[in-house]
Order: sequence, then C-alpha cells, then structure tokens
Amino acid sequence: MTGRFDNKVAFVTGGSRGIGKGIAQRFLEDGAKVAIIDVNEEALSETESELKEQGYEVHCKVANVVEFEQIQNAMKEVYDKFGSLDILVNNAGVIRDNMLFKMTDSDWDTVMDVHLKGSFNAARAAQQYMVENKYGRIINISSTSALGNRGQANYATAKAGLQGFTKTLAIELGKFGITANAVAPGFIETEMTKETAARIGISFEELIQHSVANIPVARSGKPEDIANAVAFYADEKSSFVNGQVLYVAGGPKD
Repeated sequence: MTGRFDNKVAFVTGGSRGIGKGIAQRFLEDGAKVAIIDVNEEALSETESELKEQGYEVHCKVANVVEFEQIQNAMKEVYDKFGSLDILVNNAGVIRDNMLFKMTDSDWDTVMDVHLKGSFNAARAAQQYMVENKYGRIINISSTSALGNRGQANYATAKAGLQGFTKTLAIELGKFGITANAVAPGFIETEMTKETAARIGISFEELIQHSVANIPVARSGKPEDIANAVAFYADEKSSFVNGQVLYVAGGPKD
C-alpha cells in the first residue's frame, strides 16, 4: 500500500511532544521519512524510541532553532541521510505569558527568538535544498492568538509576524515550486496548554471545560487536528494553495 508522502522527507522543528509530535506521526503514517529537532533532549529521546518501536524511519537531533549553524548542520545531516528535504514544518515554540506591565525583556526576546528567528533560520536553511529540487512545502504553525490575546503580547505579536513571514515566503519562493502556508490552531490539548492552566491557577480539566464552552463544535482540539491541516498543505496536489492561513479552531476566526 502506497502512502501519501512516500519518497518525501519532512523536517519538523519542536517535534518531541504536543502538536509537533502529532505532525511527525502523521507524516510517518503516510509514508514520509521524518526528521525531528528539539531542545528537549529527554522528550526527544522518548519520542524517538516510541516511533522506532512502531517501525518508522525517523531521525532525531537535539538542536536549537535560534542558532542558525545548528539548524544548517541538522538539515545537512538529514539531506545526506535521506537524499532530499521536501517539507519543513516550523512548529518550535515557547510561551512566556504575562500582562504587559509585568512582561520582562527576557519574556519578549525569548518568544520572538524561538518563533520568528527560529522560523527564519529553518526556512533559510531549507530553501537551498528546495530551490535546487524545484519543489518544497513550508508550513508555519501560527495561532489564533495572532488576532490578539490577553496576557500574550509577545506570543500574539510573534504569531502575527509568522503570518506575514509566510505570505512573503509564498511570494518569493512560489516560482521555484515551493509553497508556504500557515496553520493557526485554536485551543489544543498539549503540554503547553497544561502549562497555561498551571500559570492561571486552575486545573487542566477546568481550562478545557472553559475553552470548549466557547468552541462551536463543542470539543477541544487534539494534535491530530492540526496534523490533518498540515498534511493538506504538504500534499503534492496542493501546489496552487500558497500564502494562506488556515484557522483550525472549531469555529470561525476573524
């Protein structure tokens, strides 16, 4: 049985857990060879073992998206090992939530660096392989927070910036057979949203209930919901879909 992404190589940043792990799993299930980078060595090792036990071919490496040389070296390893680099998913992200008057320079800089500089570094490293191959899919993970969210001046700004970055990549790289699109998740059950619950002093179950009350489809999102949208953009048949932002939030967003 042939898979949707047979003979394709996907590179996922921040893929050791949550949405990134769900995306990596989806690509593997659909036949792709997958590379995952992350700074969380323990989680990355656990995910690598889990995926290899399932019989999948996966390359995992500890690397920081903020350091261009680390990304460049990781991608060269992947290209040399698998012979191609077809799909890039910029998923690596952190939160440093705080109200504006409490937000520190470090809170701001860390979020900007990981989301924006990290995506810039990865896209810059990947495009050389994609341009040479005249084929590529770049998918950036944004957020509904890009539309504004209390306590997330840094995160909202970074995610909105990613959408502008996505549209610019689409314009610049389209002629090389490379598309760039973004997925903007709403409330998804992940380790990161568990951290949000802890920060605001409620249980994760309470956060889910509160969030679901405002979601038209009356359920919370799961990593596989985002993976489905990423797979659509990554498909070879989606070559005329370029520079778009898809909100995956169980309801309409402005």
